[in-house]
Amino acid sequence: MSLNQLIKRCKSRDRKAQEELYRTYSGKLFLLCLKYSGDRQQAQDTLQDGFLKIFENLDQFSGKGSFEGWMSRIIINTALKKFRDQTVYLSIEEDLTEDPEDDLQIDEEQVELAELIDFIQELPVRYRHVFNLYVMEGFSHQEISEMLKISPGTSKSNLARARRKLQESVEAHLQLKSARSL
Repeated sequence: MSLNQLIKRCKSRDRKAQEELYRTYSGKLFLLCLKYSGDRQQAQDTLQDGFLKIFENLDQFSGKGSFEGWMSRIIINTALKKFRDQTVYLSIEEDLTEDPEDDLQIDEEQVELAELIDFIQELPVRYRHVFNLYVMEGFSHQEISEMLKISPGTSKSNLARARRKLQESVEAHLQLKSARSL
């Protein structure tokens, strides 16, 4: 069955089609939920809530653009709403003189991807969200500010601080790794 047929059947509330859509995309969308959740249980809750919203709003999908991208946006918004309701973002109005693009330097040969993902997961929530939205999802600071209800300056500041904390974590990890090999 094509994606368009599956979507059409889901729009008519066909449970089997909804189940197939869930099975097809839940793994990838769960990984997206993990980026914005504190643990696997929160990610699972976000995934379930997100899929409910996807099914409720399928009529709003126009068929233009990527269906997977449309679903990802719903999942991200669902996760961020949960955290906005629970978390106070550090609001900092400052003009950064440093370029946040240039302050994170990681030698990919020395740090494995799984380790880097762990370091990202260890970031404070507000930093992790801005980092993921900007670096991993490609949103602008203006878009992030609207999504998180913070100013663009706060988004830039939180990104710079996330990068700095990641750099510190990587450097500490490499020092420990080096000490162990002696």
